[in-house]
Amino acid sequence: MEKLVIEGGVPLEGKVKISGAKNSVLKLMAACILAEEPCEIENVPNIEDVRTMIEVLRKLNMGVEFVPGGTMRITPADKIILETPYHLVRKMRASIIVMGPLLARFKKARIGMPGGDNIGSRQIDLHLSGLRRLGAELKVSHGYIEATAPALREAHLYLDFASVGATENIIMAAVLARGKTVLENPAKEPEVVDLAGFLNKMGAGIRGAGTSTIEIDGVERLGGAINRVIPDRIEAGTYLLAGAVTG
Repeated sequence: MEKLVIEGGVPLEGKVKISGAKNSVLKLMAACILAEEPCEIENVPNIEDVRTMIEVLRKLNMGVEFVPGGTMRITPADKIILETPYHLVRKMRASIIVMGPLLARFKKARIGMPGGDNIGSRQIDLHLSGLRRLGAELKVSHGYIEATAPALREAHLYLDFASVGATENIIMAAVLARGKTVLENPAKEPEVVDLAGFLNKMGAGIRGAGTSTIEIDGVERLGGAINRVIPDRIEAGTYLLAGAVTG
């Protein structure tokens, strides 16, 4: 499509169904790595980033069934593959979010890193420093992060910047860590609350999501759960504004 031609001057009215939030569903998909039983996610949008995350999970050897406009069913791998290829992470930066779940459940991960070896770019350093505080050993070389975590442990962390991705990665690593982890100055976005709610349905012990302090009591295992993705607030706001400006 080379151009859109829009003839305005008329009021907009009617009902619109808002899609599931992209920034929530990708993290819910990653959280399924932690589960020892199948999980279902409803209201999943059929968009490119979701299709890329499906590729990431399948590369890890997980089972993914998706009916566009409907439900996604994710099943644990019989034998997990602990590496995400660089070309997939480069395609979608949010792929880095699988590191926390892989370390928590399988103790190892090798993740292609957005930006190659430039650790400080785009707040990836907050992900790495948080995971290190939980006991992970990380090495960055040739565009990959190689991580091991024989025993993740409790920590008291403060984020210098309220990064959504770092908050979510730390939460997913901490849910299976030994002891109680406290995270101060986390991101408060609704997507973080949605992820915490999903993890709690799976059996996690998370309190305070959406506030300035999140507490996570580590548990031994997580089971399956069903969760409906929250609506996309940016899409909702766009339609609301379109209706408002046309009267």
